[in-house]
Amino acid sequence: MARPSTEPTRSTAPTGSTEPTDPARVRRRWSHAATAALGMVVCLATAPAGHAAESARGAAAGAARPGLAPAASWTSRDAAAYWTSERMAAAAPGRDDTPGGSASASGTAAAAPAAEPAKPAAPAAQVPNTAQHFDGVPSVGVLFSVDGDARTHHCTASVVHSPHRNLILTAGHCNPGTHAAFVPQYRSGATTQPYGVWAIEESFAYDDRGTTGDKADLDFAFATVAPAEDGRSLEEVTGGNLLTPTPGYTNDVTVIGYPNVRNDPADRAVRCDARTARLTGTRELRMDCGGFYGGTSGSPWLTDLDDETGTGRVIGVIGGLNGGGPKGPHNDRTSYSPYFGGKILSLYSRAVRS
Repeated sequence: MARPSTEPTRSTAPTGSTEPTDPARVRRRWSHAATAALGMVVCLATAPAGHAAESARGAAAGAARPGLAPAASWTSRDAAAYWTSERMAAAAPGRDDTPGGSASASGTAAAAPAAEPAKPAAPAAQVPNTAQHFDGVPSVGVLFSVDGDARTHHCTASVVHSPHRNLILTAGHCNPGTHAAFVPQYRSGATTQPYGVWAIEESFAYDDRGTTGDKADLDFAFATVAPAEDGRSLEEVTGGNLLTPTPGYTNDVTVIGYPNVRNDPADRAVRCDARTARLTGTRELRMDCGGFYGGTSGSPWLTDLDDETGTGRVIGVIGGLNGGGPKGPHNDRTSYSPYFGGKILSLYSRAVRS
């Protein structure tokens, strides 16, 4: 049987722009595809986590929400006005947000399942590290969106250096839904977010991405965000990580993510330094570190992290097989990432040309 096409597609937030006529593209709210900037490709050519989105997003219902700007004019000003500290605090996971109803499980959310499979227990002896809460870094934050019910942040994303300085990276199975927003270095309960609230405009991912088989190798996505009210770009404010092809299966990385409040009541960023290895039988990476519960899909795997700037080289994201980790209890202890190669560079290239 013929394999599905791996031609990337693009989706746009409804901003009144013309729909692409390329038949290989499909209009959606979040996932569609592209890869690395030309300068990046030249530079890099010479040069894998239990952590799914809390559940698939429902149909758009934003128009009925009080204080919500029309979809055609969704801006970062609108996003900040709508996603107040009260709304962020009131947003709650849906009934099926955590696989099996367990507050300690994180599962997978391939393009649109109603419930996510859970992930197998990892023996405690295989978990030398546990992620620690910390204040976060400006280049990593959370995704909020409005759909059938206003959910809490459901995935993690990071700022990636790009020519227009407006690009974020997350897992391909993360579907923000209607009126999506990115909140860098999110602070739970803060009256004002330290680096603002940014409206997501257009997103890029592969149509045939998934969380099983070869499709899991494409479980990554980019999105552009609207400028701030004063015209500044996201990267001007937060800095950005350099998209880098995965240099091999063994790497020392720092993984930063935001577990969903249902899984981690502290509602803070977590960080873990770990060494990666190859996930047996796949082309993906794995790392062992506890604490990466549901909501950490899309968390960047960073090398050469500069603690002063809070940026480094991103060589992976929590995602891939099963949405980023094994099935079953204690699935927060092991995380997966797709291997970054030609496909993600191509996706980035399309995103930065948009």
